[in-house]
Amino acid sequence: MKKNLTYKLIKPDESLAEYVYCFSSLQNLSASHEAVIIPNGKIDLMFSRTADNQLRISLLGLETEPKYAKQEVSNFFAVSFNPLAIEYVFEVSIADILNSGKQLPGNFWGFSIDDLNDFDKFCEKISQKICSLLPSEIDERKRKLFDFIFAVNGEITIKELSEKVLWSERQINRYFNQQFGLSLKAYCNILRFQASLAYIKEGKLFPQLNFTDQSHFIKEIKKLSGVSPKELFKNQNDRFLQFLVYDQL
Repeated sequence: MKKNLTYKLIKPDESLAEYVYCFSSLQNLSASHEAVIIPNGKIDLMFSRTADNQLRISLLGLETEPKYAKQEVSNFFAVSFNPLAIEYVFEVSIADILNSGKQLPGNFWGFSIDDLNDFDKFCEKISQKICSLLPSEIDERKRKLFDFIFAVNGEITIKELSEKVLWSERQINRYFNQQFGLSLKAYCNILRFQASLAYIKEGKLFPQLNFTDQSHFIKEIKKLSGVSPKELFKNQNDRFLQFLVYDQL
C-alpha cells in the first residue's frame, strides 16, 4: 500500500531564531515521483536513513535553481539555517557547494542512526548542540545586514544596505561571494521569489512585489522554480515540497 508523503515543520526556540529557520521532517518521499526543491535562501543540514540503515549527513549549499529530490532517500530530518549560521555555527564557507552539497562524517555533532527514530527528540538534541556552538559576539554589520534583507524580502538595493549598516558595497559583495558563492543581488532575488509564493498560492498570478512587469515576474519565477506562476499554483502531484508547507511558518 502506497504511503502518503508527510512533511512536518517545527520552529526553533527564540534563542536560536537568528541562526535557525526551522526543523523539518519528511517521510515517505518515495510516494512523490517528481519531488522538487526550490530555492529558499536557507542552508540545509540533512540527516537521512539509507536503504541499508546507515546514517547519511549532508550539508547543502544555497540554491539558485530548482532540483529534484533524490529518490534513494525516503525519510529525513533536517535543519534549515539562516546564512549567519554558516560563519558563526559551522565556521566555514559554502561558496564551493552552491547548488550542491557535501557529505559530512557519519558521527557529525554526535548523532547516530537512532536519532532518526523520534523527530521531537531530534529537535531537542540538535537545538542543544547548536546552542553550545553559538558565539559570544558577532559582527553587528552582518546581523543588521540580514535583519534588513529579511525584513523587506530582499527588496532593497546594495546602496541602501551599505548606508544602513555602514559597510561598503564592495565589502558586502565580497562577503556574499566568498561566504555563500553568489552575489547579494542574486540572494535578494531568491528572497523576493520566496515572498511571492504566498501570493501565487492564493492564485495571484501577477506581480505583487517589486518586479518590473508581468514578463519580468514570469521570467524570475520560471528561473527559480522551473515553471510558470500558473503551473506553480497548480502544483500538480504536489511535487513542489516547500510550496506545500509555505504557510506553516
